[in-house]
Amino acid sequence: MTTIVRVIVLAITVVFSTVSAQDFQGVATYKTQRQLDIKMDSTQMDSDMQKQMIEMMKKQFQKTFLLHFNKEESTYKQDEELDQPTVGMGGNIQIVSIGGGGGSDVLYKNTKEQRYADQVDTYGKIFLVKDDIETLDWKLESESKFIGEYQCYKATYTKMVEKPRVRFNSDEDAEEEEESEPEMEERTVTAWYTPQIPVNNGPSNYQGLPGLILEVHDGELTIICSKIVLNPKDKVEIKEPEKGKVVDQATYEEIMEKKAKEMMERYRPKKGERNDGNSFSITIGG
Repeated sequence: MTTIVRVIVLAITVVFSTVSAQDFQGVATYKTQRQLDIKMDSTQMDSDMQKQMIEMMKKQFQKTFLLHFNKEESTYKQDEELDQPTVGMGGNIQIVSIGGGGGSDVLYKNTKEQRYADQVDTYGKIFLVKDDIETLDWKLESESKFIGEYQCYKATYTKMVEKPRVRFNSDEDAEEEEESEPEMEERTVTAWYTPQIPVNNGPSNYQGLPGLILEVHDGELTIICSKIVLNPKDKVEIKEPEKGKVVDQATYEEIMEKKAKEMMERYRPKKGERNDGNSFSITIGG
């Protein structure tokens, strides 16, 4: 069945590629959200405060992105006009989100040359991460469905990832928290792509399928396309970002890990320090 689906998809792709041999471009709007399964100690905060905190944390991951693309290049950037600003809770509660994702970030991909340039504002410093696009070992599945007017096909691949962590650093557990090797688990990533839009691209770091990716389910992260404009009247301009300190992906991850540890130390109560018992920090791993 999978082989039959593969043949059908490739046939459709050839047809649409032939039809769209001229300049082909578009803008796709994506909505992202992340599920949070958090259990909090009722002795540290009441139920109303817990609900308020969880809702605020969810909103931090509910964002809108725009993918500007042609047959070979794309830029992926947060649409600040459609996203509401996040309101902090104040008081003695600190929420630290490890990772980029700010409004000034932009991810450029060149699928023909198999490379990317990711401009990321991290802890107030701009980095320009340049590296090769990762080859994802997609498996074309037999399932299909419509997303809006586009017929989409399912594809999956597996990868090893760290188990998601939400750290609660209170006075009581600060001394017990020690560095340890992260636990790993196998995760299946599911994507839905449409050969009707003949580009092997998609949102964020997802690409490599015979059609634009319109939906992604990657663990707790969900990305869904809500709007597509093909060949708009105003020509789509795709510019590779140039600002920031140039590093490769491995170097950037090392810097991120070091900064994350520094942030943990900053918000961790000092040994012997006492407070009212309600001051703690939450660190979300990206």
